[in-house]
Amino acid sequence: MPQLSRTVSNTLYRKNNLFLFLLLTPPLLWFGVVYLGSLFALLWQSFYTFDSFSMSVSNDLTFENYRSLFDATNLDIILRTLSMAVAVTLACACIAFPIAYYMTRYGSRAEKGFFYIAVMLPMWASYIVKTYAWTVILSQQGILYWLFNHLDLTSALESLLQLPVIGGNTLATSQLGRFIVFTYIWLPFMILPIQAALERVPTNLLQASADLGAKPAQTFRKVLFPLVFPGVVAGSIFTFSLTLGDYIIPQLIGPSGLYIGTMVYTMQGSIGNMPLAAAFTVVPIILVSIYLMLAKRAGAFDAL
Repeated sequence: MPQLSRTVSNTLYRKNNLFLFLLLTPPLLWFGVVYLGSLFALLWQSFYTFDSFSMSVSNDLTFENYRSLFDATNLDIILRTLSMAVAVTLACACIAFPIAYYMTRYGSRAEKGFFYIAVMLPMWASYIVKTYAWTVILSQQGILYWLFNHLDLTSALESLLQLPVIGGNTLATSQLGRFIVFTYIWLPFMILPIQAALERVPTNLLQASADLGAKPAQTFRKVLFPLVFPGVVAGSIFTFSLTLGDYIIPQLIGPSGLYIGTMVYTMQGSIGNMPLAAAFTVVPIILVSIYLMLAKRAGAFDAL
């Protein structure tokens, strides 16, 4: 037995390609068979036919499911989801940048440790628990209404909730409340890539910009932000794609309008229209693929 193991070791040492092949075969089989295989099976089912009368799926191939994506109702679901993903991404970037900048440039070792824990700690909690907690926070008996009441801002909040796009009866049933929860949930995924990008920016570049007479705004616009932009794009990959495919938050918070995730869940689980559900899953795949190509051009993968 020792002789056999020594022979195998010597053979693998001399033949690096064989060793690399044996090393990569299990993960490639998993990726190729389990992941890509199930994905292609799902996409193939998007061409099946669903009979709404008998509520059954047949193997007759059709493009009707993809044509139905451009119906007014389905197109509204896609645009609603896309607009929320873009809004959450922009909000996360605006909030995350100053936090990451303070962590990098001004925070002491103790403050950096505190910020790292503060950013990472919410990620350790259950996603569903956090979402349910926000349903309580945003309710009329929640802490936000209590705070607005004590600051005499209840009338301002009610006026805000009367706006046609973001409003609703309460924060918990409004698009604004849904937007707040999305931003809170995915914010850590934006802070960490930006902080990592800021760490790689040499301080002497900012000092040189100031020595040459540039104002702080000019230094930020022409020196700092272009260098950190790949980190912003890297963080936006997470916030955009995660918002695009989420189906739990739209079910628990906000008005009754469907999102792509909830539409897939409804078509597959409640109605049994698997072909249309599969067709809807193609939409985020295409959108995220386009976004990843643009992110790669911006150098986002170098900042991950």
